[in-house]
Amino acid sequence: MRRPLDIVVTDVAKAQILSAEEWWRLNRPKAPGAIGEELERASLLIAAQPGVGSTARDADLAGVRRLHLARVRYDIYYRVNEDLERVEVLAFWHASRGRRPVL
Repeated sequence: MRRPLDIVVTDVAKAQILSAEEWWRLNRPKAPGAIGEELERASLLIAAQPGVGSTARDADLAGVRRLHLARVRYDIYYRVNEDLERVEVLAFWHASRGRRPVL
């Protein structure tokens, strides 16, 4: 069994996550930590099983995958760099936006 891959979050994705967490804390008082909880679960999952997300067919970059977080309705866009044994999180995007992030 292989060890989980490291997770690296790009600066763009970090900013998107922080913005989403701030909005969520202010507007979802019954579950203010839901974004963080879902990100933690998703990170563990993609680190252990990086192929779990669906192929992001509309991404300009090769190898981009998308994992939908149903509870919070966000998608994590990521790609696997197996040579460096890491997962690079590229974007954190709300599913209802009607368009995809620029990757």
